[in-house]
Parts: sequence; C-alpha cells; structure tokens
Amino acid sequence: MKTTIYERTYTMGQAVLELGASTKIMGILNVTPDSFSDGGRYVDPEQAVRHALQMVQEGADLIDIGGESTRPGYVPISAEEELRRVIPVIEALHREAPHIPISIDTYKAEVARQAIQAGAHIMNDIWGGKKDPDMLKAAAELGCPIILMHNRKDMNYGDFAADVVQDLKESVELALKAGVNGKQIILDPGVGFAKNGPENLQIMTQLDRLVAIGYPVLLATSRKKFIRTTLDLPVDDIIEGTAATVAFGIAQGCQMVRVHDVKQIKRTVTMCDAMLYGSTDLTRVRL
Repeated sequence: MKTTIYERTYTMGQAVLELGASTKIMGILNVTPDSFSDGGRYVDPEQAVRHALQMVQEGADLIDIGGESTRPGYVPISAEEELRRVIPVIEALHREAPHIPISIDTYKAEVARQAIQAGAHIMNDIWGGKKDPDMLKAAAELGCPIILMHNRKDMNYGDFAADVVQDLKESVELALKAGVNGKQIILDPGVGFAKNGPENLQIMTQLDRLVAIGYPVLLATSRKKFIRTTLDLPVDDIIEGTAATVAFGIAQGCQMVRVHDVKQIKRTVTMCDAMLYGSTDLTRVRL
C-alpha cells in the first residue's frame, strides 16, 4: 500500500508544528458543561490549563480548545457565551506555555478571531467554512491555518465516499476563493458528523481518497459513537477501539489525530510511525 505524506511546517510565533516527520497528536480540551464524554470537567480555567499541560507531557503536540458541545442533539450557544468559556483558557495556556500550538474548535468567525488574538494559532471548523460566511475571510485575514471538516445539513448521499470527497473539495475551493493560502489548509473527514454507523466505518476505509485531495488530513475518532456501538462498551472503556481507528488512519496517510486519551494513543502512534516512516512505500510531498 502506497502512502503519501505531506511535509509542511507551520511557524506561529513561538509555536511550531511540523508535519512530515511523525504523526502529530492533538489533545482535546473541552471547556463545556455538556460534552458527551468529559463535559464539566475542565470549565475552570486553572484546571483546564493543568489538564492541557498534562496532555503535552503525555505526548500531545497541540491542544484543541472547544467551548460549545457538538454532540448529537446539542443546543447551540451564543458567540458571547462561547467566548466567555474559551478566552480565559486560551490566554492562560498561552501565557503558561507560548510554545504549545493551540487550535480553537469553533464554527463562528467572531469566536475564531478573538481566540487567535488571545493566543490561539489554528482555526478548527466543524462546518468546513460553510456555516458562518465570515469564517474563511477571517482565516484569510489572520493568515492562520484552518482545519476544514466534512459536514452537511442532510445525509442524502448518492455515492457516499465520492460525495464526501466532493464536499471537502468544495470547502477547499471556498477557502481559496476567500483568500486562504492553500498551504494553511488541513482537512478532516468528519467522522461522526452527518454519517450513520455504517457510513462512519466506510469513510474509515476511504481515508486515502481524502489524503489524495492534496492536503494534510486530521483524523478525529476519539470515543466516537461508532466505536462504542461496534464494541458495545461505554464511552470510557473504548481506548483500544480508538487506537485501532488511529492506526488504520495513519496507515492511509492521516498526519494528525485528535484524541482524549493522549498517553495511551501516543504509544499507538509511536509504533505506527516506527513502521510507516521507515517504509519504502512512503511518498513524501513538500507543500
């Protein structure tokens, strides 16, 4: 199996994120009262920063901070409330460890703008730039990396995998049209979003098609429902299932993984990298 790896370096003040030499781990920091697996645990900024630093110590290369739960059936919150939750944490973490890359998990342009100004470095948009018309413009103006995740309002697919690829290409085209530098774009297949259980399993087998679009790919499967359903286990007892998806994704060319259980997944990533990055079947592309 031929695997393509894109080499790219993001320099963001004192924070540097280098892709192409190893798989990067994004640690999840939800500062929400209602996230599906860790809601309410890190709403206090001091406690949130401690957890972020612990994840870095365990192997996280960057921290993804989110202030609005996007679990199925979630209730949207205002930009003001989201900012109230995330800005103190971003500011505190940036002061404590300015060398740690921070991404802001939001689809609202105003939240993204203020988060970047507060010390975040990367925008992580679960709507791929299609929800808030100002999101891509903000990314272009700020010159920051942006993660475009696959999502849609309906699940009326024709050819499922082909439609996912096309939807992501549309997000890329919208970003480029808005002035986003192509070198700042990262893609995410959106596992668990606008997909049922079988479709989530199917997209996991098609990740190399998303890599082939020509941008680095982030895989976010940690503790997702399709793993819990497959294993018939509770959310806090599926680390092995998450690890399996991570390994499968890395083998297909995903270069970043977004996870809750950093310490355990770091071991999976290290083993996968030992096999993959020394392989003669690896194609490196400098972007």
